[in-house]
Amino acid sequence: MYRFIAFIVRNLMFALCKYEWKGGENFPVKGGFIAAANHVTELDALTLAHYLFDNGREPRILAKRSLFTSPLTGWALRGTNMIPVERESAKATESLQAAARQLGDGACVAILPEGTLTRDPDYWPMAGKTGVARIALTTRLPVLPVAQWGVTEILPRYGRVLKPFPRKTVTIRTGPPVDLSDLYDRPQDTATLREATSRIMDAITVELEQIRGEVAPQPRFDLRKHPEYEAKMTTYPPVERP
Repeated sequence: MYRFIAFIVRNLMFALCKYEWKGGENFPVKGGFIAAANHVTELDALTLAHYLFDNGREPRILAKRSLFTSPLTGWALRGTNMIPVERESAKATESLQAAARQLGDGACVAILPEGTLTRDPDYWPMAGKTGVARIALTTRLPVLPVAQWGVTEILPRYGRVLKPFPRKTVTIRTGPPVDLSDLYDRPQDTATLREATSRIMDAITVELEQIRGEVAPQPRFDLRKHPEYEAKMTTYPPVERP
């Protein structure tokens, strides 16, 4: 089923996208790893999976459960044994445990650490959730930062209608593994988890800066400090950054 759906999804994505793929040389030769990517539109999961699959990995994506109910994305996620996450729920721990088990079997687990579409008005990565840090520090497997850009030209943030013509260029770039080795033996308390998460988000941002040819604003957008952005909005007011 995985390869059947992969065949269909690959052809669909090639019909929608002209890809520029970079950084495949950073993938480990063998063993499991975590691919952590930015999240701008609900099509990200498919473009990320396509990129990883065509680089020789069968990814297991950790994605919010609501995506599993959408007609196209949900069909692809369910059929390829992706991992649903119950956000803001005790069941989220079960999702992390499932991801850790698959990593232990040598799988590539793909995670969108922000947990939801970025609310940054200019589409830069915002502060991430700590789930990716928990998995990384528990498994001690490499975390590769992945940046995507151009997907919103096909499906806008919170969009529901694809814009398939003409084909859009989507650039995906992977950087070297994030160094978390000094955190492995520390207690997995809030400070350690946030430090690991921040390093991962910094690395993703660096790769996106390379794609966009711009410097990301500081500090990083934090949804916890901007509750007015929690609702789905298509137009965002300016963000005041100290």
